Amino acid sequence: MKGLVWFREDLRVRDNTALYHASIACNDGIIGIYIIDPSLWKKHHVAACRKEFSLGGLSELRKSLNERGIPLLIKTVKHTSAIPKLIGHCMKKSKLDRLFYNRQYEFNESQRDHLVCHYLEKQGISCQNYDDQLILRPGTVLTKSGSYFSVFTPFKRAWIRELMSNKKGIKLSPIPKKQKITSIESAKIPKKITGFTANVRWPSGEKEAKRRLKQFIENGLFNYHKYCDFPALAGTSQLSPYLSAGMISPRQCFLAALIANDYGLEHGHKGAIKWMNELIWREFYKHLLVAIPRLSMNKPYRLNTDKLKWRFNKKKLLAWQQGKTGYPIVDAGMRQLNQIGWMHNRLRMVVAMFFTKNLFFDWRIGEDYFMRQLIDGDLAANNGGWQWSASTGTDAVPYFRIFNPIRQSERFDPKGNFIRTYCPELKDLDARAIHDPHTRAPELAKLCGYPLPIVDINISRRSTIKAYKMI
Repeated sequence: MKGLVWFREDLRVRDNTALYHASIACNDGIIGIYIIDPSLWKKHHVAACRKEFSLGGLSELRKSLNERGIPLLIKTVKHTSAIPKLIGHCMKKSKLDRLFYNRQYEFNESQRDHLVCHYLEKQGISCQNYDDQLILRPGTVLTKSGSYFSVFTPFKRAWIRELMSNKKGIKLSPIPKKQKITSIESAKIPKKITGFTANVRWPSGEKEAKRRLKQFIENGLFNYHKYCDFPALAGTSQLSPYLSAGMISPRQCFLAALIANDYGLEHGHKGAIKWMNELIWREFYKHLLVAIPRLSMNKPYRLNTDKLKWRFNKKKLLAWQQGKTGYPIVDAGMRQLNQIGWMHNRLRMVVAMFFTKNLFFDWRIGEDYFMRQLIDGDLAANNGGWQWSASTGTDAVPYFRIFNPIRQSERFDPKGNFIRTYCPELKDLDARAIHDPHTRAPELAKLCGYPLPIVDINISRRSTIKAYKMI
């Protein structure tokens, strides 16, 4: 048997479920394929930096596959609808018997995969798919009534119980063995993809992901709970771009932390427990994406929140996007996003809540802007985070709990070091004034050209609470 492995958001050879099973099942060899589909990426507003980052990972994947005698084909389609026929042609040409791939949970991607399998099966070609993006597949963590959880804490408890009851535990798939060299040559990786060109500041690839994980486990894991909320400190793993592109698996990450914590899931080092908790949040949001398809369709989890009469002001939207709101911690976060394609997680909550609760703008506009910028753009996590901040989602923050950006700034950037990095015009302000320049040092703020606040956070808070009460 010969097989085709369709790579998507799983650009690695280590612990790649579909690749491993293909190598076991196909005695006569396997071929890999990666399909460039700009039409789907544009439809979903995928950030240019994210696809540029993926190209680097694709180059390393090609090299790793070649070392194992596995050629990698690179194909481009003008439209997603052309993919079934393209794959069918490639399989017929190379006399391949079975397609292997790891599932994607977004609605459009899931529909695409269904059409591919339907087309191939009519041609007599079988398809095999796997749940590789998650530690526990959707449908295995359910309530007593057999439904998906809508609140994180009970989900987490059930998730841990399910993991502990699994005799196999977390098992990593071995790297495929070398196969006989085929006459098929790997395709060259394009240097650029039209419409997706960006200046990526992140080193790409599976080796870099593995290095970062090792470094974080050794130097950052046990202090994670102390430093993860402070954007001026290197307190997070910064593995999200690699998880999003599949250059490392969630199983590799979770298992490394579990081993470091002497296999304690709920006891042991606080930093390890908190980081594993973040990985379980990631699982939660992806399970929800499967359970509630409308989350992939710009719909809120709490349907009654669609009755909210969101405001809109183009000038203020632009000020938020450019980091010119007059609130330093919000502006520093947005400038970090625009400059490096990534934002510290604490700041994602701060700027999203400012957007939805102070400006009272529709969360979908902010969610979309994030996806257009983020190198780690992931629908499940991005949608989950924005709906949490907007109080429209599952496990959402109560609508009356609204972050005060000045207090958040004082608490999580007390010396103003992060603000000074991304708002250099404020570098000469002291540690107190820098959090609220126009109130605490108005002359200096005016002199350095820092913009006036675009909204009064106290008045807007009261207005927002009133609007939520009405629904």
